[in-house]
Amino acid sequence: MLSLAWRTIRARRGAFAAAFVAVFFGSALITASGVLLESGLRAGVSPLRYAAATVVVTAEQEVTTEDGLNQRFGDRVPLAADTAGRIAAVPGVRAAIGDVSVRAALRGGSFPLVVHGWSSARLGPAALESGRPPASPDEIVLAGAAGVPVGELVQLEIGAVPTPYRVVGTIRGEPAAFLTDTQARLVSGRPDRIDAVAVLAEPGADAEDLAARIERAVPGVTTAVGDDRAEAEFLDVGAARQFLVVMSTAFGGTMLMIVLLVVASTLGLSIQRRRREFALLRAVAATPRQVYRLIATESAVVAAVAAALGALPGFGLSFLLRDALAELGAVPAAFRFTAGPLPVVAAVLACLLTALGAGLIAGRRAARISPAAALGEAAVEPPRLGRVRQVTGWVLAAVGAAAGITLPLVVSGGPAIAGAASSALLLVIAVALLGPRLLTATAALLTRLGLLRATAGYLAGANTRARSRRLGSAATPLIMGVALASVQIFTATTTDAAARTQVEQGIRADHVVTAVGGIAPAVADAVRRVPGVESVTPVARTSVLVSYQELAEQVTNAYPAQGVTADRLGEVLDLDLRRGDLRALTGETVALSEIAAGTFGVDVGEPLTMSLGDGTSHTATVVAVYGSGLGFGDVTLPNDVVLAHTGSRLNDELLLATAPGTDPVALREALTVHPGLELADPRAFAAAPNAASAQSAVNLLLNLLLLGFIAIAVVNILVLATAARVREFALLRLVGAKPRQLRAMMRGEAAVVVVAAVGLGSLAALPPLAGISLGLTGSALPSVPPLAYLGIVAAAVLFGWGSIAMPARIAMRPAPIAAMRAGD
Repeated sequence: MLSLAWRTIRARRGAFAAAFVAVFFGSALITASGVLLESGLRAGVSPLRYAAATVVVTAEQEVTTEDGLNQRFGDRVPLAADTAGRIAAVPGVRAAIGDVSVRAALRGGSFPLVVHGWSSARLGPAALESGRPPASPDEIVLAGAAGVPVGELVQLEIGAVPTPYRVVGTIRGEPAAFLTDTQARLVSGRPDRIDAVAVLAEPGADAEDLAARIERAVPGVTTAVGDDRAEAEFLDVGAARQFLVVMSTAFGGTMLMIVLLVVASTLGLSIQRRRREFALLRAVAATPRQVYRLIATESAVVAAVAAALGALPGFGLSFLLRDALAELGAVPAAFRFTAGPLPVVAAVLACLLTALGAGLIAGRRAARISPAAALGEAAVEPPRLGRVRQVTGWVLAAVGAAAGITLPLVVSGGPAIAGAASSALLLVIAVALLGPRLLTATAALLTRLGLLRATAGYLAGANTRARSRRLGSAATPLIMGVALASVQIFTATTTDAAARTQVEQGIRADHVVTAVGGIAPAVADAVRRVPGVESVTPVARTSVLVSYQELAEQVTNAYPAQGVTADRLGEVLDLDLRRGDLRALTGETVALSEIAAGTFGVDVGEPLTMSLGDGTSHTATVVAVYGSGLGFGDVTLPNDVVLAHTGSRLNDELLLATAPGTDPVALREALTVHPGLELADPRAFAAAPNAASAQSAVNLLLNLLLLGFIAIAVVNILVLATAARVREFALLRLVGAKPRQLRAMMRGEAAVVVVAAVGLGSLAALPPLAGISLGLTGSALPSVPPLAYLGIVAAAVLFGWGSIAMPARIAMRPAPIAAMRAGD
């Protein structure tokens, strides 16, 4: 059977080309997604400062949730300062060095650097090039790149607060500064805490064994060896790995379903065009089992070869994605991906199983039908879709439409938005099942409207009805592409527009004050005394972890949070209060966005437990619910609560309300007492990109990649369906049809396909978009930029029309008699 299948493939390369292309590109996408997942689990960057350490010890920086995924805390979880001494007593440890890292700057913020304790200098790569180590609290060792000679006084700014230090030494290497260990912990704001412990092992000690002994001797810590040490050094490495895991599983699931649908549709169409061949096999006594085996073997051979070859560009695509994600700030620039064999195995197996299943389903009628009936059906398609297929399609369409619109009305919060977004997949599957029926209905509508006129129009409508299965299979990816492109792009535009509007309407401050590395609380007090300043509201940003029940399951997710002071908050910030009182935001209280309150299932007066930035469990009473969660974060806490549980203990900005007539120039000059402060216009603050916009950009990038695959599939399938009609075109020409009439007929068919794709795709996108907009903004009208929608329509016209018109011209090139002899 393998030999027969191989000869068939070689003899009918055109029939299998489309299936090969679909599997090839599908395998590339699956491989790329698998590389993202594997990299999130095993990849990272090489350690720098901790490269000389055998083991790096930290507190637990994440929690394991009920679904098995890890969620990282919003900030670094510190260790007690005496942890280093306890680790030093473990057998095999030569030295245990407690380390802290503090962001600072020189010269009014123009030279940023990181401050450490001197004992950590032995970890490298810093090396003393002149002078001596610091011995007293007012002494400092600076990077030589700062250009400050030994003996000079410098102003070290932490949180825009300058402190004088005398330079006693310089180092070459990293842009860093070193104080005494005690002073470094003091300026960190946590004198009894350290960030990590770098362990130097005795000669011959095994790193893994030593790490295990440390974890047994000092409960509550976690250890890292090898490249995992970088995760203890750079918090964004762990966040990037978590992001890759979440993104690859969420996007990969959607992508896998689309790839499987496209591969199944393409392979099914390839088998449909060979109905005459299977009919002849049945007529010459081939058994259904033999036909099944032939189809399965052909599908397996084509899928295996195409999937294996497609995995190679899949690796290249994954590394292009790595560069794009680094540009968007989703992963560190030095983050390396891991390219192992598992993604290839997964891609080949997924494509192979899909091809086998699609081939057997598409060929079941050819295998089971009687030989006489098979020859009769070889020329004419079955007139109706199967009842089960129709019922399933209409049920999915009804459920998808109802879920998209009604879920945000009956359920609040994140589950409603997620459910509305998921309804798009149900509608896409419904379109795939009902494609032939929907295409026939479109042709009938265009006929009633008089748009399919004259002989060419009549033939186009008749062909659409007679070949609805083949044309439906070809048009389905185009309809699916329009629907998914609309949902993905307009969800992003709706979210961005709502966030931008909330920030623009919510910022009432006259000025925004920022500083490199953050702003100390003492600076906010000093700014309040500046003439013309009526109120100052410090803002500290972080994220919190909240556990809640979703569909009877415990779910833990991270949410953006801000810390503000309640005093005169309304003068600088309007959070669109819905209920409660923001003036009560003091002590153990919290305010939530409307979406977050619905997601967590709490309201004003009820308690909410969360994990703060440093992992501390915190229970607070909800005192207010507001509407501007997209613009300002889902969780708002008292400023002192946020500062007490962040590593820097610094605010991100100050919102200023000034007296009428206050001169901005005079205000800027008054702030020069703190050289690191910068005075900005609130409009610049509103326009600044945030984490939500970066996430939106990543989602758009990934969905454009998926839409690119759908575009390839559209061209692939439409070309296949059109090129298979050589005999039909030849027969029409033999009975008197002229080439221009055939081209007009194909333009009519192309019009039906394009109108169906744009109309049905847009209709399928409406329920999820309305539901998403309703859940996010309270309005059922999403933000749809006209140019973006026209771009989707233009792409549908370009791909649909071009993929039918061009192969039709090629198919009409042979002389009619020669085409009839060649067969299909």
